Amino acid sequence: MDFGIFEPLAIALGLGLLVGTQRERDEEHRRIAGVRTFALITLVGAVCGVLAESHGGWVIASGLLGVTALFILGNVVRMRQDPEHAGLTTEIAGLLMFGVGAMLTTGIEAPAVALAGVAAVLLQWKTKLHGLISAIGEREFAAMMQFVLVALVILPVVPDQTMGPYDVLNPFTLWLMVTLIVGISLAAYLAYRVLGVRGGSLAGGILGGLISSTATTVSYARQCAGNPAAAPAAALVILIASTIVYARVGIELGAVAPDLLRLGALPLAAMTAFMAVLCSILFMKIDTRSMAPPDLENPAQLRTALVFGVLYAVILLLVTAVREEVGNDAAIYGVAVISGLTDVDALTLSTAELFSQERLSGDAAWRAILIATLSNLAFKIGATAVLGGRRLATYAGVTLGLSILFGLGIVMFWPAGSA
Repeated sequence: MDFGIFEPLAIALGLGLLVGTQRERDEEHRRIAGVRTFALITLVGAVCGVLAESHGGWVIASGLLGVTALFILGNVVRMRQDPEHAGLTTEIAGLLMFGVGAMLTTGIEAPAVALAGVAAVLLQWKTKLHGLISAIGEREFAAMMQFVLVALVILPVVPDQTMGPYDVLNPFTLWLMVTLIVGISLAAYLAYRVLGVRGGSLAGGILGGLISSTATTVSYARQCAGNPAAAPAAALVILIASTIVYARVGIELGAVAPDLLRLGALPLAAMTAFMAVLCSILFMKIDTRSMAPPDLENPAQLRTALVFGVLYAVILLLVTAVREEVGNDAAIYGVAVISGLTDVDALTLSTAELFSQERLSGDAAWRAILIATLSNLAFKIGATAVLGGRRLATYAGVTLGLSILFGLGIVMFWPAGSA
């Protein structure tokens, strides 16, 4: 006798009991299926999977049809007795658990267990998920649909071939980078719109930094124009947003060039740690409650995506041209200074792409990225001085200025090849 078959059957029983217990606790679904029914449905799927090995896949199909018919009959009776509580969630969960049982006995155990776990969590999170959907307004839903346009409509039809000067521009790769940046910003934007205001101004500033640290800086600087007392709190949020830029850079490098991330991890981590210490010092000395959350735009707009795509292509061409014509990796540092004034992401992704193509050394790549972030810090100091008044400019000048000096020290003195 093959005792090995008892293991998937036992797992099927356990998973059926798990999901069935959740359904049993939901009062309105008890008349359709509870803990025993779900356990038996999963076992039926497992038995059908065993029989299918010798009798063919029609056994699983027949079992699925039989379970479906039973659910239809049960739902008809239920709708007659209690039409106000009609629904399909339990029925769909039952069909899924039948499939889970069949998967367990046909050698697909890990995905089956994961599916059952996901099903149990989704069923349990009914109230939380409905609350989250209710919290998403028209503005947030429009942002999600715009990202669908960027990622699922435009990206698949973009040609995947290199073209242009230096044979470095690939439209598909270019738009893939656009999708990556828009996706990161959109995730933070949705969290900000749903949680930012309730989480307080500090949390709103952190999420704003993930969306756009430059936009966050401008927004907080404008708040200080007529309210000098808010300058310390605004400086803190701007500093935090600027620190989060390095986490964003890490995400981008991890997605595009993991090897470059490993090379630059230590110097970038040192920069992040230094700025985090400054954030902690400033946080202990000020009150952030008077600050309002920043007013940030939807980052998934098609216009925003197109602008970033053009900027990325221009910087990629410029960095390649400088590297090819000058023949010196360090020559791209000037490009990093200029591009970093407006956008760090484009320089990060372009250097990562060139590193992946072995057109740029790892040391030059991470140093160029760090220089771009320092250039961006300098731009923020100027923005606070112009828009936020003298007091904010002083706070930002000291904290961001110290960060720039520390970063320049890393660029100049960090040993080559030791990152």
